[in-house]
Amino acid sequence: MAWNSRVDHVAPFRVMHLLEMAQAREVAGHDVIHLEVGEPDFATPEPIIAAGQQALARGHTRYTPAAGLPALREAIAGHYAEHFNATVDSARILVTPGASGALLLASQLLVESGSRVLMADPNYPCNRHFMALAGAEIDAVSVGRDSGWQLDAALVAQHWREDTSLAMLASPSNPTGHTLSAQQLSAVLAAVAEREGEVIVDEIYQGLNYDDAPLSATSLSANAFVVNSFSKYFGMTGWRLGWLVAPEHAVEPLTRLAQNMFLAAPTPSQHAALAAFTPECRGVLEQRRATLKERRQVLLKGLASLGLAPDLPPQGAFYVWLDISHYSRDSQAFCERLLQEENVAITPGIDFAVRGGEHHVRIAFTNDVARLEEAVARIARFVGRL
Repeated sequence: MAWNSRVDHVAPFRVMHLLEMAQAREVAGHDVIHLEVGEPDFATPEPIIAAGQQALARGHTRYTPAAGLPALREAIAGHYAEHFNATVDSARILVTPGASGALLLASQLLVESGSRVLMADPNYPCNRHFMALAGAEIDAVSVGRDSGWQLDAALVAQHWREDTSLAMLASPSNPTGHTLSAQQLSAVLAAVAEREGEVIVDEIYQGLNYDDAPLSATSLSANAFVVNSFSKYFGMTGWRLGWLVAPEHAVEPLTRLAQNMFLAAPTPSQHAALAAFTPECRGVLEQRRATLKERRQVLLKGLASLGLAPDLPPQGAFYVWLDISHYSRDSQAFCERLLQEENVAITPGIDFAVRGGEHHVRIAFTNDVARLEEAVARIARFVGRL
């Protein structure tokens, strides 16, 4: 049988192969330190769990409207007003099954066969894959220290073509953890608007900022498509819940798409997420952010002692993007050997970068300080043998 040819543009997520290898080693009795998957070791905050249990007990298991529970959309709008000084009408917010649901809606609305999409390289691979499945051609723009590992306005101007229709940004980004300032983001929004294009801003790691206050594109523009998630800052990975903020004129077609693609996001998850915006839960989440900041510093200090510190420290998310070219030009082999010889699981850069991924790796600081220090000691032994 002949498959849809667009499926050929979807590469495998190689970190899953590493995860399977790591789990097999654990079953065999090895002590594996997991720094490969983008999921911290925190459980979902108790107020959210309690709200979810209460929702189930009260029978909140039927469909909600396609765009989401009205109370949750209002709560998200309130979140933007309180923390970002942004006025966002709740009618512009669509609650989705994870941020992936939001990306699916945006990709189906904004691109088609022949469209060109600009995005930074490296980038979260699913961003490329969603756009390619919708028929778009991806222009992966190499970024580095000069642009703060972000797609900036100068790069947009340099790489925009006549048939480019969309630019995708991510702040904080995966895999580098770098952010765009308000000035940088405003400049990109202006550069795209000047070319009559659209912008999607991935804010999935918003809130996990360590050097500057979190920023949202909603405070700068009512025309950007903004994707967010309850998975990362709010700690609800398995609940599969996210949202999309859209320009007013895009809400109606997006709602039609949602009705046909997934009917609605999971109802118990939506009721549980209402508790994510309470002061009690906010206190827990901010404590966790402080813990992640401490972990970042411990990992960066340890990597610096090995000559592996990144050229710019990550400002957000929970990742460090490392150049390993001094030791290897094959990140997949590097990660597999590190796992087999020292039982440390990290992610090969080829998952994220179209160019240069073979000599980069991503390390997630998603374990406690003691485990991170042990991981650094194991990595030191490993690179000492290379």
